[in-house]
Parts: sequence; structure tokens; C-alpha cells
Amino acid sequence: MRDSIRLIKQKMENCPKSDPLWQFWEKDPRKGVQQLIKKHQRALIHENQLKQHFQEMCDYETKGFAAGYRLIAGIDEVGRGPLAGPVVAAAVIFPQKFTILGLDDSKKLSHEKREILLTKIRETALAIGIGQASVEEIDQLNIYEATKVAMMRAVEELDPAPDYLILDAMRLEKAALPQEKIIKGDMLSVSIAAASIVAKESRDRLMIELAAKYPGYGLERNMGYGTKEHLAGLAQLGATVIHRKTFAPVKAVL
Repeated sequence: MRDSIRLIKQKMENCPKSDPLWQFWEKDPRKGVQQLIKKHQRALIHENQLKQHFQEMCDYETKGFAAGYRLIAGIDEVGRGPLAGPVVAAAVIFPQKFTILGLDDSKKLSHEKREILLTKIRETALAIGIGQASVEEIDQLNIYEATKVAMMRAVEELDPAPDYLILDAMRLEKAALPQEKIIKGDMLSVSIAAASIVAKESRDRLMIELAAKYPGYGLERNMGYGTKEHLAGLAQLGATVIHRKTFAPVKAVL
């Protein structure tokens, strides 16, 4: 008697491709079994693509380890464009050998995927640092310089301290460490991608908390960015203490 399709599905989940069962299933004429085989094949192709992408994103870290560095920190920020809230930066140091499939620029990932990856990052990383620059600092310094402040604070939170920095399109002149600026680094480096995920989830949680204190702007949905809802709230309610006074749409309602 042949196994049910449900039972075959369960067996496939933990059955290595070398197992003779696959040859048996491939000859099974039932449409449901053939669909399971095709689904499994697609999953294998996707997993192999993720593995290849992960290896490609390890290139900068691999070169750093080959040069003798041992504590390589990837750094990224979130929140340069919003009209409200701080800019948040994160720094992540990974061990020399590890695997987290699916790491990528946080903007490419859903909240659900970021949450899953965030758990894996926390379980794997040797150190994670998070830094902020306040709305007041953004208005006083400008957003570019305030972003550097947030990044430095993230680096200073790392324990153990890094011996090499890789950053997404920035340099930290105040950091007395060798460093490399990578254009689109959150798509090219596993450490920077991880930092972008940590920063994104940290800032989003903060903005959701601020939305409860400052209703009417849709901050829990737009995270402070200048959406139609946010601009309508500014026009109706005016600016709050968490709004960036030097940004044009906010300045217009002052």
C-alpha cells in the first residue's frame, strides 16, 4: 500500500536527496506527489541561491580577516529622511565563521523577516551596539553630522571593541580605527546588512511608542516619514517636540 500524500510530505522534509525514496517518489504517478517534488526542488534552488548570496556578502569581512583583523564591525543607520524622531545607528560584530541565510538590506525585507533575522543576529553576533542622535542634535548639527554622532555612539557600545570598521557610504573621522566606506554596503556586506536590520527594528519600535504619545500623525505607520497622512497631521496639529524643525515641511508649519 502506498503512503498517503500527507505522509510523503512529512517524510520529504527530512529526507536527504541521496535517499532511494526520492527515486520511488519520482515514479509515483499521483499529481499531488509530483507537485510536492517540484515544490521541494524550488525550495532547494532558493536555498542554494541564499547560500551563494550569503557567501558573496561575506567578501569584505573575509578580506578583513585575511588582513589580520579579528573584530570587524559593520555599521549602518536608519532614519535620515523622516520629519520626526531620532536617527538610529547600529553596529554588529560577527564571529569569523557563521551562517545566517537571508541577510540583506533591511528595506528589502518585511517586518516579519526582519524579526526572524534579528533573533538570529542576536544569537550569533559577538557584539551589538545601538546609538541615537536626537531631534535637537539633528537640528543643531544637520542630519549628516548627526548620523555620524549616532554611528559613533553605536561603535562605543560594542563590547568587545572592534579593530576594523566597515560602513555604508560613510566615514567616521572621529573613530581612531581603520575603516572602509562601502557604497550600498547594506546590500554587499553581511555585517552592514545586519546592522541595518538592528537599526530599523530598533527605530520602528521607538516610533510606535512615540505614536502613542503624539497621535494624529500616523507615526506608527509612517515611522516619521513625510507621508500624506503625516503632512496632513502637521497642517492640522502643527509640529511637536519630536519633529525636526530644520526640515522644510516642518519649518513650514512653525
